Amino acid sequence: MSAEVSTVPVAVRVSAKINLFLGVGRRGEDGYHPLATVFEAIGLHDVVTATARTDDAITVTTSGEDADEVPDDWTNLAVRAADLLRCARRHPHLGVDLHIDKAIPVAGGMAGGSADAAGALLACSVVWGLDASAEELHDLATQLGSDVPFCLMGGVALGTGRGEHLVPVPTPATHTWVVATAHEGLSTPSVFGRFDDLGDVHEVCVPTPLIAALATSDAEDIADVMGNDLQPAAVSLRPDLADVLAQGQRAGAHAALVSGSGPTCVFLTPDESAAHRIAAQLVQLPQVRTTRIATGPVAGAQLLPNAVGSARDTAGSAQ
Repeated sequence: MSAEVSTVPVAVRVSAKINLFLGVGRRGEDGYHPLATVFEAIGLHDVVTATARTDDAITVTTSGEDADEVPDDWTNLAVRAADLLRCARRHPHLGVDLHIDKAIPVAGGMAGGSADAAGALLACSVVWGLDASAEELHDLATQLGSDVPFCLMGGVALGTGRGEHLVPVPTPATHTWVVATAHEGLSTPSVFGRFDDLGDVHEVCVPTPLIAALATSDAEDIADVMGNDLQPAAVSLRPDLADVLAQGQRAGAHAALVSGSGPTCVFLTPDESAAHRIAAQLVQLPQVRTTRIATGPVAGAQLLPNAVGSARDTAGSAQ
């Protein structure tokens, strides 16, 4: 069955993720660490736009924050996502020009690359007329990386295995976060390597106290049971992160965590007013590049109604 390729570009908005909890076990023989994590999608967005080509090439360009740090070759996860989809559907002749408009920090522990891969899967499915189901996209996402399935899904979810086995977690509350980015990124493999070197490994358990706390609207209860097993490793590699975390809590944050493998730090705040106050103090630190305020949870990958409109304007208005 041939694909009905669209002549109209297709744009998909994708969200950053943070880990309210990240439990990491001992590395297995397959080279991977078992995880038990609670993801939350927050209102920092990239927009991935797919325009079908008449040949079989897949290209990618990037604009926005840290665009020069995003690869434009086959090491880009969005390019690999597009290729994986067309090969899975046995349409190797399909080509696409991908454009990523970035607002999610690069190499910041917020799944920016994974979000772009999720966006590419959905956008290419539509622009190529493949009509892939949610289940098919999820299965492909698991082949691309641990965070990609959640970036498709969004909201709040418990992730187990490598993070790809997802169960939605209900929460009635909206959370207000301050995101403090660093001047340089951290390599995820390097952080996991330092985690292994530190040797403080314990059995990975589902964080039931956090799941129970999320069922309430009390941010302080949630803060009490948040955690990140990779944080000591990230701080070991970048000791200046400890000052950022401490300053955020002194400024009034309920909780301060390194996001995923870092180096971005996130702060759960009482409300928007407190968030602005905390952000203003953090941005004065020399090791903080920028601060952003975002709310969550938000949706995962979503088709935008105006594919040829301004991606930056759409992303900026959708927090």
